[in-house]
Amino acid sequence: MIYKVPVIPGDGIGPEIIAEGKKVLEAAAEKHGFGIEWIEYPLGADHYLRTGELVSEETLKELGRYRAIYLGAIGDPRVKPGVLEKGILLAMRFYFDQYINLRPVKLLEGVWTPLRDKGPKDIDFVVVRENTEDFYIGQGGRARSGRSHANLEVKRALYNVKFGLDIDSDSDEIAYQIGMVSREGCTRVIKYAFDLAMQRRKHVSSVDKANVLSDIYGFWREIFEDVRKGYPEVTTDFNFVDAITMWFVKNPEWFDVVVAPNMFGDIITDLGAMIQGGLGLAPGANLNPEGTSMFEPIHGSAPKYRGMNKINPIATIWAGAMLLEHLGEKQAARDIVKAIELNLREGKVRTYDLGGSSTTSDVGDEIARLVRSV
Repeated sequence: MIYKVPVIPGDGIGPEIIAEGKKVLEAAAEKHGFGIEWIEYPLGADHYLRTGELVSEETLKELGRYRAIYLGAIGDPRVKPGVLEKGILLAMRFYFDQYINLRPVKLLEGVWTPLRDKGPKDIDFVVVRENTEDFYIGQGGRARSGRSHANLEVKRALYNVKFGLDIDSDSDEIAYQIGMVSREGCTRVIKYAFDLAMQRRKHVSSVDKANVLSDIYGFWREIFEDVRKGYPEVTTDFNFVDAITMWFVKNPEWFDVVVAPNMFGDIITDLGAMIQGGLGLAPGANLNPEGTSMFEPIHGSAPKYRGMNKINPIATIWAGAMLLEHLGEKQAARDIVKAIELNLREGKVRTYDLGGSSTTSDVGDEIARLVRSV
């Protein structure tokens, strides 16, 4: 079996960490008797600055022929913030309907956590984040009085009708963003979370803000209630997003599978990364179980470290393990995670963020070696 996998190294440290991820995945493939054919796509800042193109329809159609994409990082200070991220990352997530963002939050042995008296047995849960709706649908704008009659009417609708406030032509500019969730969108991601919980410890925690944003997140909570009726073996609880940030810190052992709307999931997964040891250890997957999925570290492109060979590649390597699991190579994926754990437990080959002095490529070499021996 030879798997054809598109790879997008991207910007900043992306090419360096992807190189180590490929090295480890190839070691696992050799051990388990399958091959990987990498198909590289030069999407990112250099391509955009050279051609003016973010990602073309033709490229998206090509990528859509494959089950899994391996991504490094997107973002570059030469390009205005949001252009590459929205024009490439979000474009791919929406085009391929990658409606699940999957984030394991697991503290591995040998890794320090900022949570006092907590260890690997306490921090082992998964966040399932809805990935295509909520405030990320791109609907919003700004309105300034005097610029147009239509804009003034928008302001009146927002201020007068909603808040009972009158405005005049001298009022300040406003900005607004529309959040939207659908029954189909909520149902499918919540159902995925329950199915995942059935394979783990059979507990699902829902995140919302239904006490204040009662229309959009009250709807989310209603759908959660409907879905859980089909899973009588699974226990559940509800958490307001502000409260769950406290419980992640105080009692992370309470959680098994956490399911959240897009914006809240985006926020709490960074907290999850910190309690598992840092962004350098945090992998992520953007999943369409029936289509094309994408696997990446959750950290950014860290352009100031580009070319220094010092960034931790473990998040990217772990994301590669998730990619192999998605392709059905479950034992190879398990071997990579075991090798990561061995590397961290031994503590001899570590990058600076984990208190070591090894290079990015040193860590990749060591984990590839350990993959072959586990």
